[in-house]
Amino acid sequence: MRAIEIKQAGGPEVLVPCERPIPVLKPGEILIKVHAAGVNRPDVFQRLGQYPVPPGASDLPGLEVAGEIVDGELGDSGFKKGDLVCALVQGGGYAEFCAAPLAQCLPAPRGLSALQAAALPENYFTVWSNVFDRGLLSQGESLLVQGGSSGIGVTAIQIASALGHRVFATAGSEEKRLACEALGAERGINYKSEDFEAVVKELTGGAGVNVILDMVGGDYLPREIKSLADDGRLVFIAQLGGNRGELDMGQVMRRRLTITGSTLRPRPVSFKAAIAAQLRQHVWPLLEQGRIKPVIHQTFPLEQAAQAHAMMESSAHIGKLMLQL
Repeated sequence: MRAIEIKQAGGPEVLVPCERPIPVLKPGEILIKVHAAGVNRPDVFQRLGQYPVPPGASDLPGLEVAGEIVDGELGDSGFKKGDLVCALVQGGGYAEFCAAPLAQCLPAPRGLSALQAAALPENYFTVWSNVFDRGLLSQGESLLVQGGSSGIGVTAIQIASALGHRVFATAGSEEKRLACEALGAERGINYKSEDFEAVVKELTGGAGVNVILDMVGGDYLPREIKSLADDGRLVFIAQLGGNRGELDMGQVMRRRLTITGSTLRPRPVSFKAAIAAQLRQHVWPLLEQGRIKPVIHQTFPLEQAAQAHAMMESSAHIGKLMLQL
């Protein structure tokens, strides 16, 4: 099968086309003939040698795919061969065929193409797990999304807004700020010209937000602590701004703040299966009703994965970058 492999740690140019054997299925897995795959920031970190492949996972990049089921034991899952599904995988997405745990597969939402369905799993699993399960965003509460124009950001904005929450989002340009508002953010905040802490405090009457989803870290930490409401939760999912920051522990204790975070890729299938079930119940209907949608910035042929990575690193995109086969 055609695939894209990482020849060595380095820049986008180390992503090269290759021929690989079709994956051999493990118990509980199905084989998907891939129509499209998402490009995600963890793929970039893996390419740079900064994100080790979990034991037993494919060394090929790619954490989400959509396509047809062509092999595997389907049991009482309700799926059949030929069905169009999307799946969260531990690796191997940049290829013509990909093995996926059956429990991490979801039907392509009605009305969405394979390309659109492939844009869902990594971002939607991550947002649900961190904003709603870990961050415990509840009825009547507000959310601040750092990096609102990223794939994660546009997903968090849409889901939280559709479920009735006040959402604020930071972005690095006026175009991106307005895009966040068009997707449901009450206020987009240009972090290059505005102080998100001051804006959030003004918009919440000085109270702050209940949950912050952060992929920046670093020197954002002190301002995020001040931006949280009492009993607020700060959830880290990346550290693009550095892995160290100054923490006022007095505020954490006095105001009962929670600081947490997670990574999704190493978690067991059972954990991801539980997220898949929640997405199917709470979020898939929103997609099928057209209340939320995948936001795709640009699509590249599989062989142009290097160009997709170069665009990812430029941060010029709004939403998802995709590979199509």
